[in-house]
Amino acid sequence: MEKTNKVFNPVTLAGITFPNRIIRSATYEGMNDENGKPTEQLLKKYSALARGGVGGIITGFIGINEQGRSGSHMALLNSNENIEAYKELTQKLHDMGTPIIAQLNHCGGQTKEADTGMPVIAPSKISDYKAREMTGAEILEVVEAFVQGIKNAKEAGFDGVQIHIAHGYLLSEFVSPRMNRRTDEWGGNTENRFRIVKMIVEKARKEVGNYPIIAKINGYETLKNGMSVDESIKIAKLLEKVGCNAIEVSNGTIKAGLATMRGNVPWQMIVAQNDRLNKMPQFAKSIIGKIAEKTFPQPQPKSLYNLDAATAIKNAVSIPVIVVGGISTLNEIEDIIDQNKSDLVSLCRPFILESDLVNKFKAGKQTQAKCIQCNFCIIGVEKAPLRCYYGKVPASVA
Repeated sequence: MEKTNKVFNPVTLAGITFPNRIIRSATYEGMNDENGKPTEQLLKKYSALARGGVGGIITGFIGINEQGRSGSHMALLNSNENIEAYKELTQKLHDMGTPIIAQLNHCGGQTKEADTGMPVIAPSKISDYKAREMTGAEILEVVEAFVQGIKNAKEAGFDGVQIHIAHGYLLSEFVSPRMNRRTDEWGGNTENRFRIVKMIVEKARKEVGNYPIIAKINGYETLKNGMSVDESIKIAKLLEKVGCNAIEVSNGTIKAGLATMRGNVPWQMIVAQNDRLNKMPQFAKSIIGKIAEKTFPQPQPKSLYNLDAATAIKNAVSIPVIVVGGISTLNEIEDIIDQNKSDLVSLCRPFILESDLVNKFKAGKQTQAKCIQCNFCIIGVEKAPLRCYYGKVPASVA
């Protein structure tokens, strides 16, 4: 018997109507060509999710410019050719009744000069990464690039955009008190650290009107002096005040290891992907694995780890809130929605293995995602398109 509860009823968020409240959170797919243009493989991935019943799709991050790109297959939306290609993609998704939101990002200190051919920049020079501090002029250039990216996303037919202010990327680096050590107008108190986001949204509104703009933020950071829930609530209130339509709540930075995606430390996949480490004898690999597990201890809990922060933020703002992180059962989703802890839920890893998970939930075929949180997927995607490995190193890289 099909379920007909609130989870599977249509809902309108930020002016976008979703057929249900379970959406695919932004997930890097590695399915764009070297120019950032979407491939047929990406369309097939999104089409499978649409057929599988997702309420909506947030794309893997799309770079606002070449300098903000991480990896040679990261999407770009800064050329007419790519805009036209995305027009075809969004139209096909709309024909299937699935809204799609473009996540826009500059990877900041997490880019590599070897990939972009350009200097790595960040708000401040800190030990998390090798980057130099941005000049005021460079900050304003990033503002304009985000605004242009929002305009391009609208032209390409996306239902809205998500500005990535989480996971230690550039805008996250700006709003984080741990990563932003600036003493000028772009650093210091919350309002100054938020200034770049405020300028992006305000300038974009003048260009795109009431076009949906949502944000993804860290509800907290697991490292000392990082974002606290109280600080994130301040950021959420500022987002609402400046005209943001909704907020997705996550957590994590590059230095925090797998805090964003908890579960097992995928050391076997890490070793297999590294040509030098993979040539070592098995006993040496095992030693490396033990070191990795001690070096990257995983915070607890492993499920619903952003829910408390998301609920606190929801209680502090009037715009809709989406929660992501460690959500894997239908009972969890029903409780979150029925108890008004969040307006929507978003999933990442479960959909890599089961693109039809929502249909299975709705039809009562299963109540638990099959994902085992091995995290091989987040290592494998560095060299190959996104896929589920289910805890097994493929022969091609073993």
